[in-house]
Amino acid sequence: MGRRQVLADVRQTLLTSRLLTLTGAGGIGKTRLALAAAASHREHVPDGVWLVDLTSVRAGAEVAASTAAALGLPDLGVRPVMDQLTDHLFRRRALLILDNCEHLVEACAELAETLLPVCPELRILATSRRTLDITGERVFPVPPLSPAEAAELMRVRADAAGADGRIHEAAEDQVTRLCADLDGLPLAIELATSRLRTLSVEQVTARLEDRFALLYPGDGPGATMSAWSTLRAAIDWSYELCTPGERSLWNGLSLFAGGFTLEAAEEVCGGDGLSRHDVMDLLDQLVSQSVVLVEDVDGQPRYRLLEAIRAYGRERLAASGEEEPLVRRHRDHFLSFARRTATDWFGPGQEESLAQLRAEHDNLLAALDPGQRTGPPRPDTAQAGLALAAALGFHWCCNGFVGEGRRQLDQALEAAPEPTPARAAALWTAAWVAQVQGDLDTAERRVAEAGELAERLADPLLAAYVRGQRGTLALYRGRPQDAVQLFEDAVAAQATLEGEQTTLRWLFQLALTQLYLGDPGSVRTAKRALSVAEAHGERLTRGYALWVLGYDAWLRGSPKESTALMRACLEIHQGFNDHVGVAMALEVLAWGTAALGDHRRAALLLGALRPLARELSPTSGGQFSEPHALCEKATVEALGPDAYAEALTEGGAYDTPRRAVALALCAADASGPAPAGGSVPLTPKEREVAACVARGMSKHQISKALGRSPRTVDGHLKSVLTKLGFVCPTQIAAWWTANEASETASATEPAL
Repeated sequence: MGRRQVLADVRQTLLTSRLLTLTGAGGIGKTRLALAAAASHREHVPDGVWLVDLTSVRAGAEVAASTAAALGLPDLGVRPVMDQLTDHLFRRRALLILDNCEHLVEACAELAETLLPVCPELRILATSRRTLDITGERVFPVPPLSPAEAAELMRVRADAAGADGRIHEAAEDQVTRLCADLDGLPLAIELATSRLRTLSVEQVTARLEDRFALLYPGDGPGATMSAWSTLRAAIDWSYELCTPGERSLWNGLSLFAGGFTLEAAEEVCGGDGLSRHDVMDLLDQLVSQSVVLVEDVDGQPRYRLLEAIRAYGRERLAASGEEEPLVRRHRDHFLSFARRTATDWFGPGQEESLAQLRAEHDNLLAALDPGQRTGPPRPDTAQAGLALAAALGFHWCCNGFVGEGRRQLDQALEAAPEPTPARAAALWTAAWVAQVQGDLDTAERRVAEAGELAERLADPLLAAYVRGQRGTLALYRGRPQDAVQLFEDAVAAQATLEGEQTTLRWLFQLALTQLYLGDPGSVRTAKRALSVAEAHGERLTRGYALWVLGYDAWLRGSPKESTALMRACLEIHQGFNDHVGVAMALEVLAWGTAALGDHRRAALLLGALRPLARELSPTSGGQFSEPHALCEKATVEALGPDAYAEALTEGGAYDTPRRAVALALCAADASGPAPAGGSVPLTPKEREVAACVARGMSKHQISKALGRSPRTVDGHLKSVLTKLGFVCPTQIAAWWTANEASETASATEPAL
C-alpha cells in the first residue's frame, strides 16, 4: 500500500546492483517491499524468482540447504549443496530473495559471495535488520510509511475489521497523531488498528502513549524511542489487552515454525486450562487482532505468526513456566502425524501425504531439535527423537531431504545409545538413508546393529525389514542371487505380519533383481506388485513396477511397448519429486525414442537426464552405461554434433523432476486444450518465434532466420511458454497449428 516512490527506487537499484539489501526495523515492511519489487522485476529475470524464507532457519550451516530447497533442488547429501546451487544458477537470469537474514548474516554473506561471482546473471535481494557488509552490496534503508500512507493503511485495516466508523468519527489530526506515535510502522499500525472495534482512536492513542511513557520515560516516543522500541511497546500493549486465554494461546502458538493448521493448534495448545473448542474461538480472536495471519494453502487455511510476534510469544512462554508440557505436546503431535503417514504409506494419498510433510518440514525439525526447549531435557526426549526421526523415513527419502534425514538420524542415534525398539527402528531407517546416498559401508553397519537388536528384542517384523534392506545392499554390491533370497524372505514375512501392501517395498526390487539375472519370473513379480498396488490405491511403487515392465520390453526388442510403459510410469511420477525414479524412466525412454527414429526428442530427454543424474549416488544407474552410450552415438550420428549439442542444452533446462516429466509427456499433451489464439497477448516478436517453432526450427536456426541473438530468442521462447501455460516447444507448435492456421483461413473468407 503506497510507497510508490520507494518501490520505484528499489526497482531502479535492482537494475544496476546484483546484491541489494533492504534494511530496517522489524515490522517496517521489508518483506512486502521485496516481494513487490520482485514482482515488478520479473521481465528482467525470465529464469525465475525464488523466495528463501530464513525465519525458521536456526544455524548458518542450514542457509545453503534452505536456498536449495526453495529452488526445488534435492537434499540427497551426495554433492555439496553449494555445488548444486552454482550448477543450477550458473546460466540463469534469476533473482533470489533472502528474507529475514539478520540472525544469519555471516552465512548469507558467504552464500552471496560464493554465488554471485560464478553466476553472472544472478541477482540477490536480501531483507535484514543488519547489512551483509560485503563488497558490492547496495544498502537501501526502508523508511516508515509517510503520514498519508500510514493513515490510509489504518483506514483500510479498520474497514476490514468492521471498525471504519472509528476512523470516520475521529478528527484527522487524531489519526495522524496515532500513526506518528507508531512511527509509521505497518505492523504496529495493524496491531493498534485491531483495537478500534472496542476503543476510539483517541483512547488507543492515550493508552499507547501511557505505555510508551511507562517503558521509555523522557520527552515522548518520537524523541526517545527507536523504531524497534516502538514496535516492542506496541506488541507489549497488544499482549496486555489480550484475555488470559488469548495470551496463553499466543504463547503456545509461538512454538510452531513455518505455520500451523487449526488441528495442530488444537492438539498442541488445547490443555492446561484451554479446551480444543476454546482454541478455535481464541484463534479467531487473535486473527482479528492481527496477531495471527491466515493464508489459503491449497484450498485449506493455514496460520502463522510474524517473526517479531512469534519471538515475543516465545519469551513470554519461557517466562510462564508452561513451556515443558507445550513443547512435549508439540513433539507428540508431529510424532503421531509422522507415524500415521508411515503406517498408511502403501495406500491412497501418497502425494497428499508428501505435500503435508513438506508443509510441516520446519515444525518437524523444531520437534526434533532439543533447543526447542529452554529448560533441561526430560529423560524421554532422546527416545522420542529417535522415534520421530525413524518415522520420517518417507519424508527423508521421497521428499528430497535425504541429507537432512542423515543428519537428524545420526544425531538422534548418538544421543540415545540404549538398545530400545526406537533405536532399532532408527537404525533401519538410517541404513535406508545411507543406502540412498550410496554410502553402502555405513548402511551395512547400521543394518547389522539393527539385526542384532531385532534378535535381542525378539522382533520378527524388524527382522523382516532387516532382511529386505540386506537384499538391497546385496543387489548394490553385485550379489543378485543373494538379494533374491533375502527379498523373498522379507516379502513372505511382511505379508504375514503386516499385510500384502507392505510387501511392495521389496516386490519392485525383487522384480528388478530377477530382471538383471535374466529370470523370466521378473515380469510375474512386477505384475504382482502392480496388482497389489492397484488393490490398495498405492501409486509410487506402481510406477516402479511399470518401469520394470518397460525395461523388460526394451530388452526384448520392443521399443514401442517400452516407451508406452515408461510414459505410464512418468505420468505417476508427475505427483512426486523422485529424482531416482524420474532419471531411470527418462533413461530408458530416451533409448526407445531414439530407436523409434525421433532422435531430436531423444537428445532432449538425454539433456533433461543430465542434471538429475548429477544429483544421484555413484551406485545408481551403472548398468545403463552401455545402452546409454549406444543411444547417444546413434543420436549424434542422426542429428550431427552441433544439432545434438543444441538439443542436449535445451533439454538440460528441464532440470527438476517435475520439469523433466513435463518435457517427457508434453508430446502426448500437445493436442490438449490450449488458449484460443486471440486470447493470448503475444507480442509481434513472440509470434514470429512461435511461427518458427511450429515449422520445426531449432533455437539456433530461429536466431539466424530472424537476425536476433540466441539469448533474445531464448527470452522470447520462455515468454511464449509462460503466456500459453506450456512446458515445451512441441506444445507451441501444436497450438500454433490449431489456432493460427484456422485464423489465417477464416481471415481470407468473404464476409457474409
